[in-house]
Amino acid sequence: MQKAIAILCGGGPAPGINTVVAAATKAFLKEGYRVIGIHEGFKGLLSADRKTIDVSYNLADYLFDMGGSYFKMSRFKPKDSDFSTDFFTENNIKLLLTIGGDDTASTANRLSIWLAKQNVKLQNIHVPKTIDNDLPLPEGVPTFGFRSAAEEGTRIAKTFFEDARTSQNWFVITAMGREAGHLALEIGVASRCTMIIIPEMFRGREITAQKLGRLAVSSMLKRAILGLEYGAVMISEGVFHFMSNEELSAAGVSFTTDAHGHPELHSISKSHVFNAII
Repeated sequence: MQKAIAILCGGGPAPGINTVVAAATKAFLKEGYRVIGIHEGFKGLLSADRKTIDVSYNLADYLFDMGGSYFKMSRFKPKDSDFSTDFFTENNIKLLLTIGGDDTASTANRLSIWLAKQNVKLQNIHVPKTIDNDLPLPEGVPTFGFRSAAEEGTRIAKTFFEDARTSQNWFVITAMGREAGHLALEIGVASRCTMIIIPEMFRGREITAQKLGRLAVSSMLKRAILGLEYGAVMISEGVFHFMSNEELSAAGVSFTTDAHGHPELHSISKSHVFNAII
């Protein structure tokens, strides 16, 4: 039976996923492997009605410059009891290529260890997926998706800043980044935001509503002294990740958590939270 590799994407979407899939597919097809794509991440892999597709060279070529992810994604976190050998033995899978964050990587590692105990050998390659640019890569080499996310975010933020100038108002803009402020910093600097608040600036110290309020107000006062009655505050959503439950509760805010125990920061507008706590 022809040797095969399987590809799945976990977590949330990010620019560049299709390019990674296409590049890997072309490389393995050249070596004579069959390439099987799995929809819905680990949820799809372990589902009874698993949806897969054989990735051809033509499909890979089509996907190479396409943004987003052709494969549907899932944040599902399986337990070891959910694992099965069927898919891997029936398709002669020799390698599982996962594209995702640290949770996807750890699940793939658990799966490989579990399969080894069932006498099924499976190698795993993990491609870290994060637009946060928070991995120790070589100088000048951002994580895939970061550059396009920063460019699109800058385009939007510049529009808000111009609206602030025209209307003589202040705007609060939020950028993604569960624990890192790289994206918010990049967008904030490029769009000339008046104040940029990221978790790294607190250096591990407690983040409180009072501190956030003072940062925003001090920026407004300094601008007012210069005769500028408008501006924009860029805040990384990671700031709220590090705030205590007491601080958030005082503003009437609470976050649900995903299957991996992380706060679902996307479930509520952080700009509204910011306005509420100051």
